[in-house]
Amino acid sequence: MARSVSAADVARLAGVSGQTVSRVTNGSARVDPATRARVEAAMSELGYRPNRAARALRTGRTHTIGVLVRTLASVGNARMLEAVVTAGAARDHAVLVLPLRDDTTEALDAAYASLADHGVDGVIALNEATPTVQAAAAPAFPLVAVDAAPAPGLTAISSDHAGGAAAAVGHLRAGGHAIVHHLAGPTGSYAADERERGWREAQPGTALPAPVRGDWTSAAGFAHGRALAADPAVTAVFAANDQMALGLLRALREAGRADVAVIGFDDVVDAAEFQPPLTTVAQDFDALGARAVALLLDRVAGGEPGARTVIPARLVVRESA
Repeated sequence: MARSVSAADVARLAGVSGQTVSRVTNGSARVDPATRARVEAAMSELGYRPNRAARALRTGRTHTIGVLVRTLASVGNARMLEAVVTAGAARDHAVLVLPLRDDTTEALDAAYASLADHGVDGVIALNEATPTVQAAAAPAFPLVAVDAAPAPGLTAISSDHAGGAAAAVGHLRAGGHAIVHHLAGPTGSYAADERERGWREAQPGTALPAPVRGDWTSAAGFAHGRALAADPAVTAVFAANDQMALGLLRALREAGRADVAVIGFDDVVDAAEFQPPLTTVAQDFDALGARAVALLLDRVAGGEPGARTVIPARLVVRESA
């Protein structure tokens, strides 16, 4: 049987020490770019793959990121998870996804115990999972929260939900709509709260109708859309996500209300294929994922909690508004 390629083989071919090869495989910044490139070229030529188990024993790190979610049914959560997985892979980290069964402390404790059993280096909590995380004691491993309310000592990142919502409402008001109605997301969601805040603040001095509250699904958008379509005073609606906007558009179409302008939020992959093509607010999921992973790995390396990071959101104008 042929002998497997070792780190010593890589070191000899690259003309470096074994310690330098170790630093490259462990992602250390203490290697100059030219040397790193030479070591990586030697690895590729020899077909060398680091032994993860041995590396974990040596460094105390598994190069595994845990991700806590409440649901993957929403497109936003799925897109965010995809971005984290992609960013983690680019930095040689695997991702372990663990759904919270509910929003209780007991469920969170069980999730943390499972993540600890799997030896994750740190955890990223997504969206609806963050209120549960914030209400409990800090875990034993580094944590980054995506879409969480500001809190001392918490490393957090989010899109500019309020700013994106305000841009959507401003676009509708500039189009001649005196009052913009709101199809809101569920209570307990930081993203939904921030989008509702942006909707309110973009209409100062206006007696606003109460928002109708959905659960991020197209079914909720359709159900609430039928009531909105029946109200002749409704001429413009800002929906808190594209899935609800899709259901809303169907309800308006069935009611013959082509006069109602609609804007969503997220810019899902098929938004341009809706009928009509959906005007929406785009989140930069790739940037969110890359930044969340970078912040977490900095904490894993011993960095302190950083300032809150907010990623801009942008209005994408199509035909629905």
